[in-house]
Amino acid sequence: MARGLSIIFAATVVLVILGICRASRVGICYGRNADDLPTPEKAVQLIQMHNIKYVRIYDSNIQVLKAFANTGIELMIGIPNSDLLAFSQFESNANTWLKNSILPYYPDTKITSITVGAELTEAPNTTAALVVPAMQNVFTALKKAGLHRRIKVSSTHSLGVLSRSFPPSAGAFNSSHAFFLKPMLEFLAENQSPFMIDLYPYYAYRDSSTNVSLDYALFEASSEVIDPNTGLLYTNMFDAQLDAINYALMALNFKTVNIMVTETGWPSKGSPKETAATPDNAQTYNTNLIRHVINNTGTPAKPGGAVDVYVFSLFNENRKPGLESERNWGLFFPDQTSVYNLDFTGKGVVDTTAGGNNTGSNGTWCIASSSASEAELQNALSWACGSGNVDCSAIQPSQPCFEPDNLASHASFAFNSYYQQNGATDIACTFGGVGVRTNKNPSYDNCLYATTGGKKALFNNATVGPSKSTSSSPQRSYWWTQYLLVAFLFFLVPF
Repeated sequence: MARGLSIIFAATVVLVILGICRASRVGICYGRNADDLPTPEKAVQLIQMHNIKYVRIYDSNIQVLKAFANTGIELMIGIPNSDLLAFSQFESNANTWLKNSILPYYPDTKITSITVGAELTEAPNTTAALVVPAMQNVFTALKKAGLHRRIKVSSTHSLGVLSRSFPPSAGAFNSSHAFFLKPMLEFLAENQSPFMIDLYPYYAYRDSSTNVSLDYALFEASSEVIDPNTGLLYTNMFDAQLDAINYALMALNFKTVNIMVTETGWPSKGSPKETAATPDNAQTYNTNLIRHVINNTGTPAKPGGAVDVYVFSLFNENRKPGLESERNWGLFFPDQTSVYNLDFTGKGVVDTTAGGNNTGSNGTWCIASSSASEAELQNALSWACGSGNVDCSAIQPSQPCFEPDNLASHASFAFNSYYQQNGATDIACTFGGVGVRTNKNPSYDNCLYATTGGKKALFNNATVGPSKSTSSSPQRSYWWTQYLLVAFLFFLVPF
């Protein structure tokens, strides 16, 4: 009996610590409210080239699901508010949807979450009342298919779900939403699903610039905001908003429910009154956000805690209604060129002068890593000669750089061309970790590798090459932690 209790206790400790040590993840929202976007296949190629492993879409479009097949990308799909009535009324509707729209593509398409409805606090009460029954029916359908432990069911919220958000420790849910929020929280806790929230410090600054400083919203503040109830110091609006949700959950005794940020970002363009909507500010916010998240910084109320975050959004979407900023949240234009440079690893040095005339060093080149696999090189080469806008004619048959006819040689030429035309910066030689910089000129015979010289770098619309997985370094720490915990379990339990 004592030995059995020891095993249970040790296993519980292991699970708790593993949960704390889980690495944070950064994903992207792939909205499609536009009439000029590339095909889903091209969008997926762009996502892969930036080594983004987590994507949120807002429906279950078959063409999109097919495009993500066999990519290994973890996909969050959505059931829109307009479908909640059908899903809530009859369990059979959820069963049919799962059978026809999900199961034919799973597990080739790695669906890990389903959002049932979105931002219900902005919808009529009659719609909000449908969300929990719809969630329960979707969950039951998944359970019948044996997928309820692999695919999580939740719903997203705006910050309007709170009645108070400042100071963070006073965070509280709006009582007018209790009719659907309380049963939803009970559902999330019972099924270990996350509470999903869309956080936008941009709106907090735009709508209250006299009370919120721009630097505080951009993670650039040199001073702290003190929570008078706890004495905790806040250096950015994102953490303050996130902790307001944390405290609201704790106030209702839902401490075990994790939070996932399903949207956040910053627009790069706005109407004349939206002066903070600029490429520089968008780049600064998202760069600092990614660094903050992948470092597992946590928040003042939950230091070191992991939180998954989805950046909004992949593309500018020209059919979104509202102010000009609503159509300019994208990291990329529809032609797949970048609105501004963004390093998803959170480690690179990002040029912060959008459209600047920066030049790189004459003494460095970018070539293919000798440790890269052929598949990695082929993907990066295809991207460079396609979306990367590199002139690859020199590596075609009978041209000066065709020989030696191998992937490493051809990729090196293409990598360097992209690197030089984009200012010879560190980030322009990432290519998902298969590009490396060298001080030795790789030119040979009549094959001359470009140098930047005095030419302008094409920062304004150049798509940055793919970058290394956001979770590679934290993940190594995570696995090492697991080994230590297994050893702990071994010594704790008597045999």
